[in-house]
Amino acid sequence: MTATTVNPKEILLENIMIAMSGQTFGQILSAKLVGGHGKLLKLIEQGKIEVDKPCASQNGKWRCNAAQVLAHVKNFRK
Repeated sequence: MTATTVNPKEILLENIMIAMSGQTFGQILSAKLVGGHGKLLKLIEQGKIEVDKPCASQNGKWRCNAAQVLAHVKNFRK
């Protein structure tokens, strides 16, 4: 029997994603995290990020699924 190696970083990432799955980010923060408004719209169109706009008004706030946004965060390393 072989022992499986548990990577603490993977466990931490999985816990973060589970904790954030019920949370939302606004449009501006989501766009900053994924690399811009155009990129956010593209991810939404592809069905990779779920968005809810509870108010039908033109300037209603967006609520983007936080876990899905975090899964598509751009690389901030220099």
